[in-house]
Amino acid sequence: MAEHILVVDDDRTIRETVAEHLAKRGYDTWQAEDGATALELARKHAYGLVLLDIRLPDIDGLEVLRQLRELDDSLLVVVMTAYPEVRTAVTALKAGAYDYLNKPFDLDDLRELVKRAFETQRLRTEVERLRARADRPGDLEGMIGESPAFQSLVGITRRIAGAGRTPVLIRGESGVGKERVAQAIHNLSARAAGPWVTLNCSAISEGLLESEMFGHEKGAFTDAKQAKRGLLELADGGTLFLDEIGDLSPALQPKLLRALETQTFRRVGGQREMSVDVRFVAATNRDLPAMVKAGRFREDLYYRLNVAGIDVPGLRQRRPDILPLARHFLEQAARVLGVPRAALDPDADTLLEGYAWPGNIRELRNVMERALILAGSGRILPEHLPKELFEAPVAEAGEWPGGLMTLDEVEKRHILHMLEACKGNKTKAAGRLGIARITLRGKLKQYGITDDTD
Repeated sequence: MAEHILVVDDDRTIRETVAEHLAKRGYDTWQAEDGATALELARKHAYGLVLLDIRLPDIDGLEVLRQLRELDDSLLVVVMTAYPEVRTAVTALKAGAYDYLNKPFDLDDLRELVKRAFETQRLRTEVERLRARADRPGDLEGMIGESPAFQSLVGITRRIAGAGRTPVLIRGESGVGKERVAQAIHNLSARAAGPWVTLNCSAISEGLLESEMFGHEKGAFTDAKQAKRGLLELADGGTLFLDEIGDLSPALQPKLLRALETQTFRRVGGQREMSVDVRFVAATNRDLPAMVKAGRFREDLYYRLNVAGIDVPGLRQRRPDILPLARHFLEQAARVLGVPRAALDPDADTLLEGYAWPGNIRELRNVMERALILAGSGRILPEHLPKELFEAPVAEAGEWPGGLMTLDEVEKRHILHMLEACKGNKTKAAGRLGIARITLRGKLKQYGITDDTD
């Protein structure tokens, strides 16, 4: 955010001299001649620093300091006084003042103090950002593959990363690595040195989500005992990643749209307009166009997010990448467990490459971690892999489960293979398919398959 300074002093000469001096140094300065005006301005605008005269005509400066700190406990206040008493300085510092100046003061000293105050503010903000974000991998770290589908994804990601502040919508099934793509967009952009902040829209309730995203003022709700910066504020100068955007409540959708379009927002319970410079990257595994038609997702928000869209392919569409990814996950798991990395047996390779991977990369990672635990060291054999890999149909690239087949054909083929794996036992097949036996019988009837009850 811009470095905004409010100068509060009833002496017009001092007030204007200080404001003009700082404005010439690139600061955005505001002026107030009394305590009431200062508090009114602070309620409407976000300031990084207040230069506050201790003797004001209407309200005691220490009382103004207290109320300013109640509005925003991160606000830095420098007290100015023409009555240099140790007791006054100590009282001001105890009340939350950042520092104090004795009048008359040298403008160069003032400038250095202001510079130091904003540096303190930046350091505090950085600490909050570090607490709010996960460790960020560099560039394309964690994105592994050689398949044409993967190379196409990398090319699109690189181009979109360089598109300034353009919003991005990443689409793909659960477990395909949408967050990795989002991180790559940030890391390859001009914002790479800025904050990377993530927010899962499905992980917390609607009320808490609004506070988490936009922050809140003290007293905004029962447990708001102090003001809190939201993740949008912490992402200033960087990227805010909104995962599971399809789960964002209808009540919050217009507020997010406004932030997207204007780069401004208000904290919960606040009146001040906060300005940020944030790139929004969102991800979903939902069919947002269908949700728009059903009235569950705002059409204008969808099109605003989807300025730059990326479709992340499922692992079954990246079949040449399965074994390189499997070996990568084995190496990661070996480091965590403190054991030698195990090699993949050729028979295990065949099973891994033939499986449809409905859970995508996440499922593959989990399978490799489990296999290493079971194998201990040496080789990963077929016996160390889950039974699903033995029972699932071998998937041909481009055919399973989409490509040349309709959804009904995919379902029919999967059911038939499961019945074959269960030797025709419908009760067992229904259990493995995760459906009721009566539902399976209905599917068989729908597909014109004779139902010889087992």
